[in-house]
Amino acid sequence: MLGARACGLLVGVLADAVFGDPHRFHPVAGFGSVASALERRVYADSRAAGVGYTAALVGGTVALGVAVERVLPRVLGTALATWAVLGGTSLVREVAALGASLEAGDAAAARARIPHLCARDPELLDSDGMARAGLESVAENTSDAVVAPLFWGAVAGVPGLLGYRAVNTLDAMVGYRSPRHLRFGWASARLDDVANLVPARLAATLFALAAPAVGGRPRDALAAWRRDAGGHPSPNAGPVEASAAGALGVRLGGRTEYAYGVEERAVLGRGPAPVVADLARATRLSRLVGVASAAVAVVVATGLARRG
Repeated sequence: MLGARACGLLVGVLADAVFGDPHRFHPVAGFGSVASALERRVYADSRAAGVGYTAALVGGTVALGVAVERVLPRVLGTALATWAVLGGTSLVREVAALGASLEAGDAAAARARIPHLCARDPELLDSDGMARAGLESVAENTSDAVVAPLFWGAVAGVPGLLGYRAVNTLDAMVGYRSPRHLRFGWASARLDDVANLVPARLAATLFALAAPAVGGRPRDALAAWRRDAGGHPSPNAGPVEASAAGALGVRLGGRTEYAYGVEERAVLGRGPAPVVADLARATRLSRLVGVASAAVAVVVATGLARRG
């Protein structure tokens, strides 16, 4: 029999599948507004200032999660928090819309979608470049927006769900290696690395297991992970993107242009460069990994409840 936490996670997953992100008053957007306002007040070009900023926001969010578990019934609180932090359905919809625009030859509409997925300069990307950006984004964000929150929800309940989303949101806001955030964002970036250490490897494993559903082979995904992941600048995005590249039989990485500069990244995978048609396969793979991660979360939550 499923415990309250496992049931809440399942209800939240179903709510995300049916409704996607809340259209108004999204809690993550509200957290982002608070984080931006606090940054304007406390910013200093130092690691110490960034540590205090990160600790205040993440600590406050975890405390809110503890309060939610005390005030609301466990199933309801977990379901609402899970729905609030998951982004799998919205991610797949964004990538599908990008693919549709590219297939229709509407480069302007496709470029307008890119900022919703990643921080690259869309004006510097051609059709295949946008396809690669979309594919890398769906791989990394399947881990960040689906697998990781479900993992932390299974392990730590509502505080884990909300705390993880706070950490990941701060990394997206201040964790980049821009001149402004190189030192101030250091704590947020490193905390995100720690929080994703296990979930990213779980996601990479699930990408490999789901490879046959998109015409790939698990051993190719595992080989790309083992061979190429270490060349990625992120210790967690590397395994995820490499495994996804191997599962899809494409080549990711290489020259990557952001608003703050250019990164020459290692090549991930041994196949051809991705094309627009690969985006549909990537979204199918993302959905399968999302379903598998929900099953893993339910098993973990149930096991922990029985041990407790």
